[in-house]
Amino acid sequence: MTKTIFITGVSGTIGTILRNALSTTFEVDGIDLNYSTDINLHDMTDLDSCYKFFQNIDVVIDLAARADQYASWSEIYNNNFMATRNAFEAAKMAGVEKFIFASSNHAVGNFESEDPYKSIVVGDYENISPQSFDFISSTCPIRPDGHYGISKALGESIGRYYSDIHGLAVFCLRIGTVRADDTPQNVRQLATFLFQKDLIDLILKCIEAPSDLKFGIYYGVSNNKWRFWDIENAYMDLGYKPQCNAEDFRNTLSR
Repeated sequence: MTKTIFITGVSGTIGTILRNALSTTFEVDGIDLNYSTDINLHDMTDLDSCYKFFQNIDVVIDLAARADQYASWSEIYNNNFMATRNAFEAAKMAGVEKFIFASSNHAVGNFESEDPYKSIVVGDYENISPQSFDFISSTCPIRPDGHYGISKALGESIGRYYSDIHGLAVFCLRIGTVRADDTPQNVRQLATFLFQKDLIDLILKCIEAPSDLKFGIYYGVSNNKWRFWDIENAYMDLGYKPQCNAEDFRNTLSR
């Protein structure tokens, strides 16, 4: 039978990419706080009223959030803390099998305040060779760089709880830089970019993951020359092997 996919935050950049790509294979529906003529308009902070959308769903892709590194605490609390918890709870109540949580690289963003990552994101490669340093892995300490990063770290913790206690299969993806035009715009993005082709592949790998895989935190990043996030566990657990390299766009950077 065709799997049913439900995307929260479906009208955003990533939601739009995934909706278009997944609709060719799966039954896809979604919800968003922002108006669109062909999606469900709803506020995820109201659990009782949003629960109905999660019924008869196989996989939830939770993208709904205030995706702003510099957003205020009140903005993050309502749009990220409450909405994220409600998405997990609604999925549990409805008997959803898998939950893909859009975490963020900002959950560990403060590693970029230290070398070698500090130098890489500004393009200072003196005395650094690609992949000659320790990658930031999913087992490294949480180091959020703002309220947004805090909310994503919390979401990972909520996911661990719902996996351990309620048996929900949870995949937390620390997503790098994704753009609608699929083109890196600055030096940092040469390290952090996640091309749409690789994003879609990573999501498909999560959807198709074996049933005994119940929890994981994975970095969503392409095979960039200067990437500094570890994707080894994504390869071992999911078979994720990104094909794109942002270095190919170095000569086209606008700034």
